[in-house]
Amino acid sequence: MEIQKLYDLDDIEFEDIAIGLVRLAKDIPDHEFFYKINQTNDLKFSRKKDLIFHGDYYDYLFPRFEAYHKSTKTCFTFISNKSSESKQKKVQTELFTEEENIKFLLNNQADVEYILHSSEQFPDFSVILLPENLVFPIQDYTLSSDEELYQIIQYYE
Repeated sequence: MEIQKLYDLDDIEFEDIAIGLVRLAKDIPDHEFFYKINQTNDLKFSRKKDLIFHGDYYDYLFPRFEAYHKSTKTCFTFISNKSSESKQKKVQTELFTEEENIKFLLNNQADVEYILHSSEQFPDFSVILLPENLVFPIQDYTLSSDEELYQIIQYYE
């Protein structure tokens, strides 16, 4: 009797993830930014365990902040785009390595302070009231399944 395959991993289509890119108008610390967001919303963002990215030479830590919106039953997560800390695992002996002690989750978006993710497939970031004169409008961005950040978000979800 022949074994029937229920699915083939090559045939599975992974759906893109919709995220928001958050840029600050002025440089302020994380705690101050989330204090101001919590003041203007029903949401209460709190710091969660840092997202950890394992590189060849460094382990990078990215702060994460989460809140649950009761009326829409949605969990919102802000992830810092820039690593707050890096721990060196081994000494670089190669001359031209592309790994440094600071990492951005979105390398081509270094001006983005936070990546906003939602538990919804089609998130509505407009339920989060952002402090005036502090934040530019949230930019919608789509992550495809072949991007590194896609895998990281799936792991932490």
